[in-house]
Amino acid sequence: MVCRRFGKIDILVANAGVQGPVAPVHEVSDEEWRRTLDVNLTGAFLCAKAVVPGMVARGFGRIIFMSSLQGKEGTALAGPYAASKAALIALAKVMGKELAATGVTVNCIAPTVVDAGMYHGLDAERRRALMAKIPMGRPCSTQEVADMVAFVASDRCGFSTGAVFDLSGGRATW
Repeated sequence: MVCRRFGKIDILVANAGVQGPVAPVHEVSDEEWRRTLDVNLTGAFLCAKAVVPGMVARGFGRIIFMSSLQGKEGTALAGPYAASKAALIALAKVMGKELAATGVTVNCIAPTVVDAGMYHGLDAERRRALMAKIPMGRPCSTQEVADMVAFVASDRCGFSTGAVFDLSGGRATW
């Protein structure tokens, strides 16, 4: 439908996501696990799979997966979320290598806490615990995320593929 209306897709930002349960992994139900991975990982995979053929045929495309610092760190009480976001990082690295010679880049952005929906849905104690990990002492703004997306999608970032761009406020350690 999008291609019929606009003709092509040059940039895909796979940003859909759910927090999933805030609980120890051994207490997460199979259904909660699957739902979190279906939305956060499988949804991004299916969207990328749909746009890659057209991008490759045109010799240009940008695929950006929105991961999370939790995918790099493995945050306690966020098992399904962290696992799904870590898998997005791996998917970007794999697809980045597979598509490197085609003109299509595949990268990940890994923000820390963003001052938006999921963050505001957490209880105050959980928000405080997450904020305590950020040396800058504040969440990432939605504008900062948008600015990073614009950069990664631009020609200025054309040589990067399979990369992870952190927005961590000093939190990232690798």
